Amino acid sequence: MSDPTAPTGDLDACAALVARADPDRFATLMAAPVPARAALLPLYAFNVEVARAPWVTQEPMIVEMRLQWWRDVLEEIASGGPVRRHEVATPLANTLRRPAPDGAADRLSTAPALLDELVAARRRDTAQMPFDDPAALRAYLDATAGNLMVVAALLLGDAAQIPVRAIGRAHGLAQYLMAVPELEARGKAPLPDGRPDTLRALAREGRDWLAEGRAARLPKQVRPALWPAWQADAILKRAAAHPARVGQGALAPSEFSRRFGLLRRGLTGAV
Repeated sequence: MSDPTAPTGDLDACAALVARADPDRFATLMAAPVPARAALLPLYAFNVEVARAPWVTQEPMIVEMRLQWWRDVLEEIASGGPVRRHEVATPLANTLRRPAPDGAADRLSTAPALLDELVAARRRDTAQMPFDDPAALRAYLDATAGNLMVVAALLLGDAAQIPVRAIGRAHGLAQYLMAVPELEARGKAPLPDGRPDTLRALAREGRDWLAEGRAARLPKQVRPALWPAWQADAILKRAAAHPARVGQGALAPSEFSRRFGLLRRGLTGAV
């Protein structure tokens, strides 16, 4: 998992962080080719840091300060100047500033702005009230899971943002539905409408997004960026068939299904 632009200790710290906090995503990294791992690891560590910021404290001001810290890092990266030393920020800067895989110098220029949108959207995680409507939930999924997957694909050499974003949005929805019981236990109202018919329609829409993205037949070299969504279809299919499982926390695929699905992608490169 070496990267000549980043200290080994930083990459080791990123690996430990992702393995501990996001084991499913880490498993997709281990199934990916070594160059893809080195490119994606700092990005996924960044995502962990940002995603957990609203949950480490109940003080909104502290959450805002943590998120603003990362927005400042992204501004430093975009400016081309020095970036503050940090075990995740430093390798992230090196990754986002490296030459694009196909020589397209401007390909990664949009990445800091996309990640800044991701950080800004995480402010929503502090809210107790539900999303205003399904469109607001979709916008949140686009800015978080969608932007993360788009940047991952850019790092591996592809700029086809529409199909990648569709897969990212579907993955984000699947993970969000999985998190509903935990969010409710924390006093949140995570869904704009929790009625069974609404949940069924939302899950079906998520499957449509996934099918749309997969139909694009993206280049093989960028497919590891899409692998975090390997469980999304099974989760959304289960939510569409049995909406009550959302509130019961019973959407997770079996361990056999998880392992087989990831093995299949590692061997075939399938999305």
